[in-house]
Amino acid sequence: MSKMIADCKVLTPLFYEKARAHDPNQTILSKFYKGGRITLIGANSESGLASRPIKILLCDEVDRYPPTTKEGDPIRLAEARTTTYFDRKIALFSTPTTKGASRIDVEYYLGTQEEWRHRCPNCGEWEPLRCEDMQTDYTEERDAAGNRTVFVSGVKWRCPDCGFEFGEREIKSSAQMYVAQNPAALQNGIRSFFISGFSSPWLSWRGIMKEWIEATDDPTREQVISNTRFGVSYEAKPRELTEGEKTFVEGLEDYGAEVADGVLVLTAAVDVQKNRLEYEVAGWNAETRWGIKRGIISGAPTDEMTWQELDKILDRVYSFKDGSGLKVSRTFVDSGFATGEVYKYCRQNVHKGRYAIKGANTGGIPLLHKYSTPKGSGIVLTMLGVNDGKQEVLSRFASWHYPAGEGRGYDADYYRQIFSEQRVLRKGRFVYEKRSAGVRNESLDLAVYNLAALKSCIGGGEEADFWRRRLATLRGEEIKKPAKQATVSRQIDIWD
Repeated sequence: MSKMIADCKVLTPLFYEKARAHDPNQTILSKFYKGGRITLIGANSESGLASRPIKILLCDEVDRYPPTTKEGDPIRLAEARTTTYFDRKIALFSTPTTKGASRIDVEYYLGTQEEWRHRCPNCGEWEPLRCEDMQTDYTEERDAAGNRTVFVSGVKWRCPDCGFEFGEREIKSSAQMYVAQNPAALQNGIRSFFISGFSSPWLSWRGIMKEWIEATDDPTREQVISNTRFGVSYEAKPRELTEGEKTFVEGLEDYGAEVADGVLVLTAAVDVQKNRLEYEVAGWNAETRWGIKRGIISGAPTDEMTWQELDKILDRVYSFKDGSGLKVSRTFVDSGFATGEVYKYCRQNVHKGRYAIKGANTGGIPLLHKYSTPKGSGIVLTMLGVNDGKQEVLSRFASWHYPAGEGRGYDADYYRQIFSEQRVLRKGRFVYEKRSAGVRNESLDLAVYNLAALKSCIGGGEEADFWRRRLATLRGEEIKKPAKQATVSRQIDIWD
């Protein structure tokens, strides 16, 4: 920062009366200026914020921040330091990353969602500049190795309202302004803004579209262009389905409601990741299982809002066709990551049947392995033998039921994750391992946790009696206790 200040003649007199060596007020990361102080702090350094009030907080590239430090979410920690100022300002900036795992996406949708728009010279509508509205004329050549070079001869923007086409110079010279998509967020004092590279004075449309066309079908390069040029989080294109995936998707069922007839109890499972919670709600009876809903909650587990979103999933009533409904009876939450936050959530919600679990990837131990009480946690931790659970899930998967419909979460990706692991022999025991590095397996884990949650509901009692009681409860019938075996006591007098 010192070199930047010294080289910028406008800033130099604000920070220095004259250049002085060894000035204790001018360190590498902290500079005093006339009327204030500016400090640079890394997102992984919670100590850098300690005992320091902040009036203006600027957080840059928040999608690259660690989701948590020893003291919690670095952004929330920094925001807490602004409390003493009534006129504080907090600003977050970032290029988005991957859809469903982007922090700036979450923050943007909480705000006013103001898009930088250009006025169409023909119809007068205000429109954002997006890749899908760009009409590109180009040719391409490939060398002997198959590498592609694109030559763009022209790019025009087609107005999505009137269909007229205009060149770059005309659109960049047109009237422009921010248009809010969610103005109600002003009530919460949150404004958010979006602008793409198509509006940049330093980037040409030809250059952007050349990069995009050359990157097509290369997910790694496509993500770079989506993030840095279009300003949007990247979502990979679905690949061609295998026969197994096609069969699964074609076999999805229409329950006619959220919950299929025949379900007697609902369980839920939650997998905790550094930037999201993945969950699944499942329905059961004595013979089979029904998938109910699978989804992702974006946000770090150190953020209280992330758990509040989970409550919306777990607290609600899931309905049958006749209008009646069920709530989730038991939830298992994986505590392998963000352990302290999981323990806190389960401790606060134990009355709702929400329990922390931890899986052991060791062969030869049962799914419900043992219970423990971690020191100082105030909770009961359930240890799972996940290999035993995976074997049961994979053997029963074909006989279970899964719902059709957008938003339910059961698609080809779910199927791929279920079969992402294979059974191998390690040190004389069978265990499950990923078929290849980098593949996702959260759906398989969630299926195992749901199965374990069901087994814990049944407990050590008679399974038939558990299902009998569940059916009676749903029908509103009185639960009758099993008749006890009658005994007769006779007094026999024996006379000599």
